[in-house]
Amino acid sequence: MRKVVVTGIGAVSPIGNTAAAFCAGLRTGASGVDHITAFDASGYEVSIAAEVKGFDPGAYIDKKEARKMARFSQFAAAAALEALSQAGLLDGTRRYAADPERAAVILGNGIGGFEIVSESFKKLFDQGPDRMPPLTVPMMIANEAAANVSLLYGLKGAALTQVTACASGADALGQALDFVRCGRAEVVVSGGTEATTVPFAVGGFSMLKTLSTKYNKEPHRASRPFDAERDGFVLGEGAGILVLESEEHAKKRGANILAEFAGYGVTADSYHLTSPDPSGESGARALRLCLQDAGLRPEDVQYYNAHGTSTRINDATETRMLHIAFGEHVRKLKVSSIKSMIGHCIAGGGGLEAIACILAINEGFFPPTINYENPDPECDLDYVPNKAQTGKIDVALSANMGFGGHNGVVAFRRTI
Repeated sequence: MRKVVVTGIGAVSPIGNTAAAFCAGLRTGASGVDHITAFDASGYEVSIAAEVKGFDPGAYIDKKEARKMARFSQFAAAAALEALSQAGLLDGTRRYAADPERAAVILGNGIGGFEIVSESFKKLFDQGPDRMPPLTVPMMIANEAAANVSLLYGLKGAALTQVTACASGADALGQALDFVRCGRAEVVVSGGTEATTVPFAVGGFSMLKTLSTKYNKEPHRASRPFDAERDGFVLGEGAGILVLESEEHAKKRGANILAEFAGYGVTADSYHLTSPDPSGESGARALRLCLQDAGLRPEDVQYYNAHGTSTRINDATETRMLHIAFGEHVRKLKVSSIKSMIGHCIAGGGGLEAIACILAINEGFFPPTINYENPDPECDLDYVPNKAQTGKIDVALSANMGFGGHNGVVAFRRTI
């Protein structure tokens, strides 16, 4: 089986719009949560979110082309440009420099272009069907991000989209891992992207009663995974994109290898449409499958990047899941949720959280869980409270769970 490595990363996030800025935010425990600025949320039950700030799509792609893209696709295009550039795989015209037929794109997305849906529905109902924007459909559909990355950078292998709600980013990475392992591609651009700060999404998630409402006046305190006072998640947005390639291909071209993408595990709860199986058994099985796929033992893992949404049920369930999967080693494991800083970025979270693992391995630090103030007896692990900690990390895992009972876990390993 071919070994798969990471040679490029790119980030657009609520705490920084490059991988370096994202890393700096993780180190300092920055909060990207604030009052919503994208629209007037004064009449909404929830008026806070972790928005991407200061993002200009024209800084990454042609402005004319950017106007044809939904915001989630613009995020993906920008992060992919950074990742491909770091990997040294673009020529002077920003086109793929190797064999384009052996380069694929596999991205995760959960909700598509919600802002396009909202705007087009309004025009349909207010002005009639002949006033709808002509590009409504190609801008709103979930596959648009992968298609645009393929078009922009000249990648002619598969261009696929994984839609498994909040697990979409992790599952896209897992599919990309298999693509490289089995030789369907030498290089895959993969990760997740999402743009959630639109009225339709904020209103819809509010109606599900999943969002934090307690801290509307103190937004920086709202996302507090594993804390006893948690009352729901905070919507986030952004994109995390990785360049994956076979180790042989990377070494042959002299690429800088950031980490090995060592394994992937996936399961379904078969329990409930929105709630995880509270036993934690299905998530634990995904963890064990990931370790098995990577040829790892529980005691080989130093850092676990938690799904950690800041909801009552999820955080307690995930803690039980870790006890089941790691046994006694769980007491030596560093566990943190960067959603405390970037909110819940849906599919974008899977990509950004995988990048957090790679940064942690390369930079030698454990990202913190900020806003951890009140221990919860049901959440009894070392959550790296409030401040990043230094330490050597050889193996890091990241897990994501989605509505519908989807569980995806990815593993990264130091290569030097």
